[in-house]
Amino acid sequence: MNNLELKRAILQKIEEFQTIIIARHVKPDGDCIGSSLGLREILRLSFPEKRILSVGRPASSFFDFIGSEDPDVGEEIYREALVIVLDTANRDRIDNENYIRAPFVIKIDHHIPVEDYGHINYVREDLPATALIIADFYETFKNKLKMNSFAARALFIGTVTDTGRFKYSGVNAETLKLAAMLLSYDFDITKIYSYLYIRDISEFKMHGYILNKFKTTPRGVAYFVITQRLLKKFNISAEAASSLINVLDSIRGHLIWIFFVENKKGVYRVRLRSRLIPINELAARYEGGGHAQASGATVRGKGQIKKLVIEADLLVGEYKDRNPGAF
Repeated sequence: MNNLELKRAILQKIEEFQTIIIARHVKPDGDCIGSSLGLREILRLSFPEKRILSVGRPASSFFDFIGSEDPDVGEEIYREALVIVLDTANRDRIDNENYIRAPFVIKIDHHIPVEDYGHINYVREDLPATALIIADFYETFKNKLKMNSFAARALFIGTVTDTGRFKYSGVNAETLKLAAMLLSYDFDITKIYSYLYIRDISEFKMHGYILNKFKTTPRGVAYFVITQRLLKKFNISAEAASSLINVLDSIRGHLIWIFFVENKKGVYRVRLRSRLIPINELAARYEGGGHAQASGATVRGKGQIKKLVIEADLLVGEYKDRNPGAF
């Protein structure tokens, strides 16, 4: 089916079910929370007679300003519900074990396809955020669906976080057209950016420390290891530290940059970013995945850190061999 046919099939299922549960991936980011709450609001406005929920395990408080998710419901409710899973490429990352009990599951995502786990799998790699897929879905059926400022604000937040305020690759005319539609609703963009980008002093101090202490490889990988000791030293959360990943994004000749952030169990959450080079397959080898230029992974111990850095360095070397003068 083409995109329009898929959207029609999704709307038909939404109209068919009385209970709709929106699920998302573990460790949700701004796009994940924004698209979930935005879709929930659109469906609640459009179908007030239906029960519409957005559920997931408690997440970082960083995105609490967007809005609140719903308490989860018993597994029996799932047996009569439509489940829509957002922003999740494969079933292992779904933050909801009960989704398998639903009679019908819809996957809506923008990542590189990894696994078709839904009865309908609607994947738009051409749009750089799941929030934009939801915005486009509304635009397609705006004669049947309703939007308000809360929904538009949530979807806009999802869009700006996954595009880096429209800086990352994948931003195109369709991105800006849909963002303009969302901005036609009444919400305070300055306040949104304040929530997203104003930092505590502790984060600025760690920012400076990273710039003084980061390491590089011969071919052009910049990386930094954030231990529990450093988190305590700077009195900063793992989430806040991870969000500093792009302080390393503009080093000439360094096409991949990586943070390794240690959790309390001694396992490292990896944030991989790149310029020009696809890194999602590298991430997949380390219990992760994601976008071509923005992925996450997990490593266990210094040996795996070293191994991942070496593999990233080889990727950069291979790319530079094919593309002399890459910056």
